[in-house]
Amino acid sequence: MNGATEESGAPARTEGKFTALAVCWVLGLGSLVSWNSMLTISDYYYQLFPHYHPSRVLTLVYQPFAFGTIAILAYHEAKIDTRRRNIRGYSLFFISTLLLIVLDLVTSGKGGIGPYIALCVIVGSFGVADAFVQGGMVGDLSLMCPEFIQSFMAGLAASGALTSGLRLITKAAFEDFHSGLRKGTILFLAISAAFEFLCVILYAIVFPKIPLVKFYRKKAASEGSKTVSSDLAAAGIQIQSNQEDKTELLGKKQLFQKNADYLFGVFLIYVLTLSIFPGFLYENTGEHQLGSWYPLVLIAMYNVWDLVGRYVPLINWLKLESRKGLLIAILSRFLLIPAFYFTAKYGDQGWMILLVSFLGLSNGHLTVCVFTAAPKGYKAPEQNALGNLLVIFLVGGIFTGVSLDWLWIIGNGSF
Repeated sequence: MNGATEESGAPARTEGKFTALAVCWVLGLGSLVSWNSMLTISDYYYQLFPHYHPSRVLTLVYQPFAFGTIAILAYHEAKIDTRRRNIRGYSLFFISTLLLIVLDLVTSGKGGIGPYIALCVIVGSFGVADAFVQGGMVGDLSLMCPEFIQSFMAGLAASGALTSGLRLITKAAFEDFHSGLRKGTILFLAISAAFEFLCVILYAIVFPKIPLVKFYRKKAASEGSKTVSSDLAAAGIQIQSNQEDKTELLGKKQLFQKNADYLFGVFLIYVLTLSIFPGFLYENTGEHQLGSWYPLVLIAMYNVWDLVGRYVPLINWLKLESRKGLLIAILSRFLLIPAFYFTAKYGDQGWMILLVSFLGLSNGHLTVCVFTAAPKGYKAPEQNALGNLLVIFLVGGIFTGVSLDWLWIIGNGSF
């Protein structure tokens, strides 16, 4: 029986929606919680490797692996089993996070070039895992309802807010202990590993069996999508191949041409954000009353407001749906570059906190607006392909932004 019509009634379209939204949120959190943990514990790595610019270098190491892997996977996305892709990605996140703990225990929390190289190798594996998970999840959720993408994107931001909050708590809890910073870091990484393991379980066992998720995947299969077959099989559903929709689908080149403004828009969002966050906030904001807490507070404010920004589009009159309006808003954010430069040079910490908050708010808001608007009106295989393209441009924007971030060092004569 064709699964697309088997449960076409109204109950199948709503049953399990809130469960699916919650799972999407946790899966979004797991997609970045390990990497955000790395960014948030940069104060520990600055203590171990004070001369190696860990915040900037580790981010720069991460991005080529993420970008190269997502480019390969996106090219072959129509033939890749999404279930295996995502499970492998979350599993790699889990293993890599455990390896960070092992590395610290084996080296007894000591610095040096050897441990730093090993750290960079683990960070590279985070980049590969990110490419597996973000492209796979965004492609998968793009063929479902926009609320799933919004919830997943909110989970991505929540990972930053959660890690920042946990970092502040562990720093305060262990600050007066011997090797307190190290103990807090190990606890922090153990919590992150637990979240990654939870994501493996949720995606592999819980998510495929949610009625609404099954409905969208059966619909996708009826439209010619082959990427959902394993997830449907995991839910006990078989789709007859001879019942697939034979309608001609748009190729990647055509999708690129029709959505160039969305793709370059998301690229520019992250070029701007990552040219400031996190390297500039750690190394170029000067000394202030908050002392060693100052960069942690800035990172936390960015993450909290990024999370808030991803819920703003749920308010209809605040959601940007005009393609022209989105592009104008994205380009306007580049005014933040001179604003950050002069605030770091002449302003106090209050103005810097305000700017960082706006950076996060606008980043989250515009990201959700682009990712929920772009897939509308396409068939499931096209939505999956477009979701992967969007992630390529997002990761490309991050890579470019991280590279441009080094200009802050050059401009301040830090070498």
